[in-house]
This record gives sequence, structure tokens and C-alpha cells, in this order.
Amino acid sequence: MIAISARVHGRVQGVGFRYSTQYTAQELGIVGWVRNEFDGTVLVEAEGERENIDRFVEWLKEGPPPARVTSVEVQKKAPSGSWRRFSVK
Repeated sequence: MIAISARVHGRVQGVGFRYSTQYTAQELGIVGWVRNEFDGTVLVEAEGERENIDRFVEWLKEGPPPARVTSVEVQKKAPSGSWRRFSVK
């Protein structure tokens, strides 16, 4: 298991980004959460198998069709093991 914190920049609020992120995470067996930030970015905390996290990060770089992602900052973290599902905050 690995964990990441990712901040997604661009046109990512008001376009269904959080719920699409939740759906994608659940499809990949990833746990954690996603939320909108006051600065217009979306923050994601996620844990899962390395291969699935890699696929998830690639998806974050594109997002759902209405989104326009300009960049994704990813930081690796130590897994906490405290999440049981992926939620929208």
C-alpha cells in the first residue's frame, strides 16, 4: 500500500470533478477523500496498491470531460490505514 496527497489545478470546480474522482477511486479500490479548496484547486488524499495509485494519478491529470486540468502536484505519504472508503468532503 502507498498513499499520496494530490492538489489538482485548473478548471476543476463546478464540473463534477469530485464525484468523478470518487467513482474512479472506488473502481480502482482506492480509499481516501477529495474536497474543493478555497483557492479553486481540488485536494485528494488517497491510499491503495501502487499500480492503482499510479493509474489514479494519471486519471487526475485528465479528470472528467468538462474539467481542464493544468497541473497536479503529488506528494507521497506514509499510509495511515484509517480510511475504509473514498468520500467527497
